[in-house]
Amino acid sequence: MKEKLTPDRIWQEYEKGMDFNTQINLYETVKLNEDFFIGKQWEGVQSNGLPTPVFNFIKRIILFLVASTATDNIKMSASPLSSTGVYGAEGVERLCDIVNAQFEALFEQNKVGKLTRDFMRNAAVDGDACLYSWFDPSVETGQTAKGAIRTELLENTRVLFGNPNNREVQSQPYILVTRRELVEDVKRQAEDRGQDPEAIRPDTDEANDRFDALVDGKITTLTRLWRDRETGTIWCKKACRDTVVREEWDTGQKRYPIVWMSWDFVPSCYHGQAAVTGLIPNQIFVNKMFAMTMLSLMTTAYPKIVYDKTRVGRNWDGGVGRAIGINGGDVNTVAKAIDPPAISPQVSQFIQLAIDLTKEFMGATDAALGDTRPDNTSAIIALQKASAVPQELTKQNLFQSIEDLGNNWLDLMRAYYGTRYVEVRPSEAQRDLSMEQSSQPAPFDFSVLNEVPLSLKLDVGGSAYWSEIAQMNTLDNLLTQGKISVVDYLERVPSGYISNQQELIQAIKAREAAQMQAAQMRTAAPAGAVADLNQPDEVTGGSGYGQLQRKLNTTGAEGLKLTKS
Repeated sequence: MKEKLTPDRIWQEYEKGMDFNTQINLYETVKLNEDFFIGKQWEGVQSNGLPTPVFNFIKRIILFLVASTATDNIKMSASPLSSTGVYGAEGVERLCDIVNAQFEALFEQNKVGKLTRDFMRNAAVDGDACLYSWFDPSVETGQTAKGAIRTELLENTRVLFGNPNNREVQSQPYILVTRRELVEDVKRQAEDRGQDPEAIRPDTDEANDRFDALVDGKITTLTRLWRDRETGTIWCKKACRDTVVREEWDTGQKRYPIVWMSWDFVPSCYHGQAAVTGLIPNQIFVNKMFAMTMLSLMTTAYPKIVYDKTRVGRNWDGGVGRAIGINGGDVNTVAKAIDPPAISPQVSQFIQLAIDLTKEFMGATDAALGDTRPDNTSAIIALQKASAVPQELTKQNLFQSIEDLGNNWLDLMRAYYGTRYVEVRPSEAQRDLSMEQSSQPAPFDFSVLNEVPLSLKLDVGGSAYWSEIAQMNTLDNLLTQGKISVVDYLERVPSGYISNQQELIQAIKAREAAQMQAAQMRTAAPAGAVADLNQPDEVTGGSGYGQLQRKLNTTGAEGLKLTKS
């Protein structure tokens, strides 16, 4: 008999996960990293009127790392793991076309390009990044079947693993997703599910929400996901501290809808190490050196006047460096200017050295950032590629995460999409009967994904500006040499170069089909057919003004009709 999953037990699991995060100092680390990244680098420091300069090289390094790993044009496509006799080879191919079309739509609906950049930003600053997908049944689709797949970005402090010593998502005993929601919204959810809304009361979450005190009427909700041993599917239950918001239900999914990635892995811990964490001591050193240099300049940079108060009848205060009065003594008769001390040039040199070495060790060299003179373009590109080599490991981790996201989408399609209209490519038999070459909307049952195993592969294109130029030059050369057709050329031109590209391709294909059909009709003409010699022949004039050309000018082409002899 299964043990009853009560709200109190779920809350105990939540506190257990919070204790683990507190022991590894996760919450303080995330807060500190976020402050240093956005430029709040003197937070909590009592300056007492002293300068607090911020020279935020951390942000430029992190933005460079994120841009160099997350700006590739990622396209996800499905292919069958193995051919299956149940669905047929052609059926599997059509299924892959349908799934790939759904992937393209989901990439656009969920703004995966922006999600990817924010995903990598969270990993670099906080240490971990998380994507959570679910099925929203309220989305209008323009057909009877409603609902769409949604994907959102979660903070690493909002996701608690049942086994915090293991970073593999699919092997977890359970996963908790915590949220701070408005009390009125949670009460409405509980009432819709037949629960008692009056038992839902606001609470606080100061450890996990730095701005929690600024908004009243919020409550912590816990969504627990676990894999049922009997059904093998993912079950879910939503609760708060004292009551249930929604009783447990079988989602029908076979995978946890979570994608998790750490910037740098930490052994025996599902939380990773952020790139910002190792940069903070260097940033503090640079800021302090600048602050002390500024303080020295503010107090000693300007010359000061020392004068004899016994010989000057009034207090002398000329501002800026301020005059200093003394009682008697040799001040060169009446007054003397004191030259300011010089700051050692090693100070500025060491500050610059600290910044340069930090950027170099993080891969953000001057060549990679474009801060070098472009005397040799090939050398600069080579240096940029060489500096990007260490980031390939992080980039491959991102590709694996997007592939996991695609597998989660496939699982959600199988469980929730049901039968809905999609663009289906006609089969060979349909094309032979109707001569229809384009896709047509037709109902399709996505439950067939239970029978056909699919794998995912990622097509990744370079985002650098010269890659598109090189691609266009290659296509131009292939077209000029006759190696490819115009249609092949247009299908491979990067988007944005030609307006109405698809319409142009369809028009060329239609014209080629018409020419082919006309050629087939001429070939099929009767063997004994005789050409009509009374028809005017087409004459191409030459460069000279000869007799034939004068005949054309006076009588036209009708005057050149030949008669049968």
